[in-house]
Amino acid sequence: MHMMKEAIVYGDPLTVEVVDSPIPTPGDDEVLIKVQVSGSNPKDWKVPLYSQRPHNSGDDIAGTIVSVGKSVLEFKPGDRVAAFHKMGAPHGSFAEYAIAYAYTTFHIPDSVTFEEAATIPLTSLTAAYGLWDILGLPTPWRPATDDTPLLIYGASTSVGSYAIKLAKLAGIHPVIGVAGSSAHVAVEAGADVVVDYRNNQDIAGSIRNHLMPGQKLLYAWDTVSDHGSYLHVIKALESGLGLHHSIKTAEPAHESKLCLILPESSFDDIDATKTKFGIVSVDVAHGEDAARRDFAYVFYRQVAKWLQEGKFAGHRYKIVGGGLDGVAKGLKELKEGQVSGSKNIFRIRDTAGL
Repeated sequence: MHMMKEAIVYGDPLTVEVVDSPIPTPGDDEVLIKVQVSGSNPKDWKVPLYSQRPHNSGDDIAGTIVSVGKSVLEFKPGDRVAAFHKMGAPHGSFAEYAIAYAYTTFHIPDSVTFEEAATIPLTSLTAAYGLWDILGLPTPWRPATDDTPLLIYGASTSVGSYAIKLAKLAGIHPVIGVAGSSAHVAVEAGADVVVDYRNNQDIAGSIRNHLMPGQKLLYAWDTVSDHGSYLHVIKALESGLGLHHSIKTAEPAHESKLCLILPESSFDDIDATKTKFGIVSVDVAHGEDAARRDFAYVFYRQVAKWLQEGKFAGHRYKIVGGGLDGVAKGLKELKEGQVSGSKNIFRIRDTAGL
């Protein structure tokens, strides 16, 4: 039996054990990838903690195809790929070899490094679901023809940065970002303007100041959705103070749309009669809804095309030393809020003994 190194993440306390595991075999619709670089996300420490189930929680894969299942026609051994691993399933990205469904795997051109590619899968798809599944905004294949102001709160996060990039590809304008010390990341992504939330007593007012006369802000993507961030967003939206107990006016309400992300446990104070909101959960890519599975399939093939054409790029990253031995350090930095404007990634070849 051929073996590999694999990192198992424990939630409480946050620790990581590098173990020897059998190299997995792909199912009919799956691919086996030799992982060159793994990305990381906050869920990688949260899921083992909340589920109390230690496992290899990495989901961002970049590497080369080793073998494919009998139903897979699109990939062959040696192909350079990135992939979104099914959350919670065995054989994640914190290992020498990982398994992914073929439909959430995509080719990467030689011009894109494995390091860059590892930043793309999970958070770019999250951004896309938010823009086009929840908010229903124009798409790059049917772009906007009129000004469509869009607010991205948390614009320098990975999800926020990708939301900006995708919105710009769709011709959405103006894109107003809200960020702090990493505001330059949002500017690089293409935000038309960035509002600094730090020491700002009227974030909503600052956002509205960047609208042209007559423009209505009807769309917002809060990629933070924590510490009351959505309260500032709602106050900036055209529906006007869409919170319970807000002052009623005689003006007719314009229904605005707000996209949220976990971890807020409750959004009960949002007045749904004024602000339509939805919560993104990227695991729908591997869920029962065929339409959302198909969306992931099509989106990732579009990403591959954009990468080839130079129209799309990954997020900023920091290489955490030690390969799999560095996963504990990288996840602790995420948990302690030490990561801003970039993603922690791990080069598997840097693991001791490989």
